[in-house]
Amino acid sequence: MATVSFTAQPRENTGKGAARSLRARGQVPAVIYGHDIQPKSLSLNARDLDKMLGHIQAESTVIEVTVDGQTSKTLIREIQRHPIKRQILHVDFQALVAGEKVTVNIPITLLGIPEGVKLEGGVLEQSLRELEIEVDPSSIPDHVEIDVSALKIGDSIHVSDIKLPDGVEILDDPETSVAVVAAPRAVIEETPAAEGAAPDAAAEPEVIGKGPTEEGEEGEGEDQGGKK
Repeated sequence: MATVSFTAQPRENTGKGAARSLRARGQVPAVIYGHDIQPKSLSLNARDLDKMLGHIQAESTVIEVTVDGQTSKTLIREIQRHPIKRQILHVDFQALVAGEKVTVNIPITLLGIPEGVKLEGGVLEQSLRELEIEVDPSSIPDHVEIDVSALKIGDSIHVSDIKLPDGVEILDDPETSVAVVAAPRAVIEETPAAEGAAPDAAAEPEVIGKGPTEEGEEGEGEDQGGKK
């Protein structure tokens, strides 16, 4: 279980105006909540917060938050960011209680080079990169490792194949694919059409936009771009 420490300050003023003022001073508003405790508003140093988040797996790292000399073990449950600047706007911490299980996502790490890749030119494709588990806070794994070195082309690993320590329950569908060794993709080369071939033997070009109609009128194209 990965654990880090962080010091926060209590925050009395709340609301949008107070939050904007806080961010202007290099602070990030936050809240800590949990089972049978009154939510507490906090103020975090933005630079220290960025530094910490750059070195941890935020969803599965236990953070010991100290406020006015009192320390609580927590998990980050939400990080709100500005949609363009990516500046952190708010952080939610959940206080942990010993014996009370929590749901977290842990990263999946694949170990080894599959036989199907080394000997047959296959391609290893990982379709699931995080595993959702329910576990006691004191037993949260940093990650889960899966040995894929014995996989041949066509072989795959599913969630049901993953073994974790006692007390750790996997919440993902057991039939979900984690990784597969696929056959190498064939390179298809176009062969020039033989002389005298029928006109419809050639590939039909993709039509972009809308051309003149049968009545000779110009079609109207879209005038608005996509939006992320």
